[in-house]
Amino acid sequence: MAASFSSSSLYVGDLHQDVTDSQLFEIFNQVGPVANLRICRDTTTRRSLNYAYVNYHNPADAERALDTLNNTLVKGKACRIMWSQRDPSLRKSGVGNIFIKNLDKSVDHKALFDTFSAFGNILSCKVVTDETNVSKGFGFVHYESQDSADKAIMKVNGMIINDQKVFVGPFKSSKERGQTQELKYTNVYVKNLSEDVNEEELRDLLVPYGKITNLTIMSDEKSKSKGFGFANFETPDEAKNCVEAENGKLFHGKVIYVGRAQKKMEREAELKHKFETKYQGVNLYIKNIDDSIDSDKLRSTFAAYGTITSAKVMRDDKSTSSKGFGFVCYTTPDEASKAVAEMHGRMVGNKPLYVAFAQRKEIRRQHLEAQHNKFKGNRIQPVPSMYAGGPMFYNQGMPVVYPQMMPRPRPGWNQPVPQGQGYPMQPNYPIRNQRGPGGAPNHPRGPGGAPNQRPRGPMDPNQQVPQAANPQPTPAPATAQEAVAVPSEQPQITLEYVEALPREQQNPFLGELLYPLIHASQPDAAGKITGMLLDSLTVQELFELAQRADKLGEKIKEALEVLSVSQ
Repeated sequence: MAASFSSSSLYVGDLHQDVTDSQLFEIFNQVGPVANLRICRDTTTRRSLNYAYVNYHNPADAERALDTLNNTLVKGKACRIMWSQRDPSLRKSGVGNIFIKNLDKSVDHKALFDTFSAFGNILSCKVVTDETNVSKGFGFVHYESQDSADKAIMKVNGMIINDQKVFVGPFKSSKERGQTQELKYTNVYVKNLSEDVNEEELRDLLVPYGKITNLTIMSDEKSKSKGFGFANFETPDEAKNCVEAENGKLFHGKVIYVGRAQKKMEREAELKHKFETKYQGVNLYIKNIDDSIDSDKLRSTFAAYGTITSAKVMRDDKSTSSKGFGFVCYTTPDEASKAVAEMHGRMVGNKPLYVAFAQRKEIRRQHLEAQHNKFKGNRIQPVPSMYAGGPMFYNQGMPVVYPQMMPRPRPGWNQPVPQGQGYPMQPNYPIRNQRGPGGAPNHPRGPGGAPNQRPRGPMDPNQQVPQAANPQPTPAPATAQEAVAVPSEQPQITLEYVEALPREQQNPFLGELLYPLIHASQPDAAGKITGMLLDSLTVQELFELAQRADKLGEKIKEALEVLSVSQ
């Protein structure tokens, strides 16, 4: 029984990484006409965040989709559908949210929903699974009201479901659970045990601290001790006293560790945090590494700035070829800082190195998102040109500017694009560097050396641009053939060259490469298709399209299909 909302917006979670907007559109459009659909993506990498929003024209269609499509397999993974909650306070309050554990592995989202829907309207229902889509034995149900949640706890807690007695209780945040674990525990972990220690000897060691309800020493398939075990006390105070008294003591010739037993995920997170804290400020991340550089060469290159504890170039597991990045770890932050200052941008082999302090993934993502948001807020506005004729060019280093009368498309291709509006440029960029002897871009220039520019808003190709007062004659714009005829020593543009550009310049640069290629076959939709590609693909994928006509043709076909559906 779904909640009776008047909303027509759905949240779709637990999506496979490779699911596309068009695939999701086909599934949800079977229920009723979809107004728009968007898979949310990382603002920097454009990788899927594994959830999407689907908006219907009719709330009844949205409710039918929730009832019929929930837990549908999309690329082999069951998707989870719920009403889109725009008010985050409802999600974060915990009101109506319950936790269920000790579930049998066979219990999936649908079975959990069917069991708990008898007690009230369900906003969200989820069985937590691992990376192989196997249940972890627990889940969550979020009701529309707290009364429904209380009723479910009272009726289902302790019930036998698929031969297992389940626990049902109020949901607690990770912060609340962490505080509880620190204060109260009864299970004790003992490691570094001698191989000749048996369970009776371990029990004799620990029993002075309280009643032991369960004790075991882990062994392998040959019944040989693995050197660690667990003891469960009757009360938290007994367990705490045991840890405080026995940790670090000598037992059968070995110093044993005695501490609170932790779940695997909790232990791994703690070890990861300790490792990252230990190497904070001394570990460097280096990318754009030449293929000829191995770990030894990397170490010798950075050895001049201090004592290196480790240096490694990351390699592919199968081909063993370099991935183009690596890490160097120093003993002190001063040494690492000096290396960053001296080596960032330096040519090693045939590439300029990018050198920075290594960051945790979540911190790096926050930093990149902050940069991206700052960049979006400081976009340069279109400047009307004083010169008629000639194609539009991006000033070198300028960010892409979307016309004010057309909002920037969100990630995904399902959104309709108004006629006459598209990617705001008509570049004429060759697949070589366009630089003159002085290193400046060879864009067409007007009097005084200023680059020729046209308005960056949507334009009719046949539209006449009014001449300014006392117009100056302008040189004819360079054609693609003329631009390619550059001195032979100038290199072809490579993926490494594009990746070495500042992030805000990469998409405009690639857009200028792709637009004329798309315009050759689809002149009327070239601007729209270019914008769609730039918003949905990575730098590597975009560069490959500029090199491979067959791949580009496939993407153009996909884009045209999406445009035809949205019109």
